[in-house]
Amino acid sequence: MAKPVVALVGRPNVGKSTLFNRLTGERLAIVDEIPGTTRDRLLADADWNGYSFFVMDTGGIDPTQIKGQAPLSIGSKDFINEIKEQADLAIYEANVILFVVDGQAGVTPADHEIADILRRKQINVEGELRPPIILVVNKAESAKIRQVSAEFYELGMGVPYVVSAMHGTGTGDLLDEVVNHFKDLPEETEEDLSVKIAIVGKPNAGKSSLLNKIIGEERAIVSEIPGTTRDAIDTKLDYNGIEVTLIDTAGIRRRGKVTPGVEKYSVIRSMNAIERADVAILVIDATTSITAQDAHIAGYIKDAWKSAIVVVNKWDLIEKDSYTINDYTANIRQELNFMDYVPMVFISALTGKRVDQVLPMALQVQEERLVRLSTSQINRIIQNAQDRHAAPSKTGRSLRIYYGTQVRSDPPTFMLYVNEPQLAHFSYLRYLENQIREDYPFIGTPVRLVLKRRRE
Repeated sequence: MAKPVVALVGRPNVGKSTLFNRLTGERLAIVDEIPGTTRDRLLADADWNGYSFFVMDTGGIDPTQIKGQAPLSIGSKDFINEIKEQADLAIYEANVILFVVDGQAGVTPADHEIADILRRKQINVEGELRPPIILVVNKAESAKIRQVSAEFYELGMGVPYVVSAMHGTGTGDLLDEVVNHFKDLPEETEEDLSVKIAIVGKPNAGKSSLLNKIIGEERAIVSEIPGTTRDAIDTKLDYNGIEVTLIDTAGIRRRGKVTPGVEKYSVIRSMNAIERADVAILVIDATTSITAQDAHIAGYIKDAWKSAIVVVNKWDLIEKDSYTINDYTANIRQELNFMDYVPMVFISALTGKRVDQVLPMALQVQEERLVRLSTSQINRIIQNAQDRHAAPSKTGRSLRIYYGTQVRSDPPTFMLYVNEPQLAHFSYLRYLENQIREDYPFIGTPVRLVLKRRRE
């Protein structure tokens, strides 16, 4: 099952971004008292009671502005149609909608019209309206506001959940209701044991062309228009007796550079493709070299703890000398220094040059992902690492690692028992990871180090 999406929808300045930050535990959305500050959708991971899901923040909807009436604030008029479109597309993709209103302002005409818009978009599925809409009365910092929340029943959205996103009041009950709706989502009918490989990258990098060349047929649409592939397309194949699922995805653009239309919500499907995959093939356009968008996508892959390879496409269009490939490699390594374990291959999906190396490399990376090291091997590496370079001291104390063991693979995860986890500096953990990779490289695969306190 794809990771569920929870969309926050409502008019400007009702506190959606503050609620977004509260639900995801991160300060990712810009919070400002000026209405209309949030103009680009944000997507981040959240979890509650064992359920993992995406939370999506949107720009505020104000139907009065859409109809040509006075804008809420200076400068917001140019953005209002785009903001509405963002919210429309978020609603289209959501599994659960949180309709956020302002408890301090009370019910407004805009709230009524947004409620009507949301109801019109719901679909009757087996006698139930989908996606479900939960009314959230925010900014309930005082008991008085909590008492007057009954007036929001007139919106016809059922029982209002009264919260203070700023203080966290009521958000636990709200999340209980959110994840309760996930129980109704369809499960996969049978376990998929195939190796799942997602082909990701910015629009027009050549992802669909690569897929077509790998499978030898025109299964996906190929076009010079960025964003042609709007949905994630799964292609099953048997490769030398190994069952493989190739996931072709829509291109991902850096936030703020997403063009209007369906490309906006294709980002969600690309993110879900990365979540579903074992290995991600990051396709880079050689004619532009590596860009900020490419590094942004690589960050998504690393944050999801997925294995990866980098495929530099359109290599046939580059004028080359004896130093070109080394220069390109060094540049990519510098920009992706947080993923220096990832292998690279330079190809042309158009001519087919080196395309035959892509799938074998991805499958090799998947094998590396499943490797387990013995406890004795790990402790030898750790002891030698500490003998060569002791952890730097912090407040007069140094990190001491007593022993370690690999607690899981997929991805390789090592539990290190230490005196005080907070004494560990990220640079020393990176050093330990490098020492492990010197003994076994785990090509293309992230390595996770988890510290656990153990009393002497």
